[in-house]
Amino acid sequence: MTREDTTVWLNGRLIPWREATVPILSHALSRGSAFFDLFGVHVGPEGPVAFRMDRHLERFEKSAALLEMPLPRTREEIVAAVKEVVAANQLGRGIVKLVAYWGEEAIINLVLDTPLDLAIFPIADSPELALDVATPITACLSRWRKLHPQTVPVEAKACANYLNGYLARKDARDRGFDIGIMLDTDGNLAEGSTEALFIVEGGVLKVPPLGGVLSSITRLSVIEAAPSAGLEVREEVIGEQRLHVADELFCVHTGIKVHPVRRFEDRSFEAPGPVTRKMMALMDDIISFRDERFAHWFQPLF
Repeated sequence: MTREDTTVWLNGRLIPWREATVPILSHALSRGSAFFDLFGVHVGPEGPVAFRMDRHLERFEKSAALLEMPLPRTREEIVAAVKEVVAANQLGRGIVKLVAYWGEEAIINLVLDTPLDLAIFPIADSPELALDVATPITACLSRWRKLHPQTVPVEAKACANYLNGYLARKDARDRGFDIGIMLDTDGNLAEGSTEALFIVEGGVLKVPPLGGVLSSITRLSVIEAAPSAGLEVREEVIGEQRLHVADELFCVHTGIKVHPVRRFEDRSFEAPGPVTRKMMALMDDIISFRDERFAHWFQPLF
């Protein structure tokens, strides 16, 4: 499936990918008034299924509430639209991305009272996405700090918030690393540009608490699944120094459920380490439908 032959759901209609555009002076582009969510699509025994779509749509609705930008469709209507666009494109392994935004031009007005536009993109796996390819990566401490939650709602998946992530990723790439890890304004571990971070200390998984980071669904999934593999998880404030002495380090995101870090700054790790390897195996069993305990995490799209 290429973009040239992909159709997109936009405000109730299926249109060609290349026609899903906005004016340069649209409020979304010039003012940053857009938010999104995305989730994985897997090929199940009976057809395509979504990984935790219920949780992702719950977060999509929370983003709308935090930003005071009401969604133009109900959850039931969005689910039906997702199924429609997945079927129309015969999507296999891939992701579905939902974007809510003000597509109208706005030269002066900052606050609009018109309905949002809603687009749903089916995106097939590709070498660019490299879904589920957990090649160990390198990470550094970013010179940029995570946005403070009293400046913008950081738990909203707002497009504008990702300028913070862009700067952290660019800083890392310029220094020869794959990803940059941001601290919060108090100097404690926050997250990566598009990743939640876990450290391993003494066999225990540890992750920063919510409040100053995005409410990652993959993060949640690791926290909920880990005990079934005999792993303890603690949500706690993690100071910068603990990154330098942790036993293992890994990140998680929609595309790769557990992504081992082989180097942090000038320190190398066994990657994956024993705890990370155990977590990788568990999540691989889950998304490969080999662990019935988590079958309820998948919603049919057929």
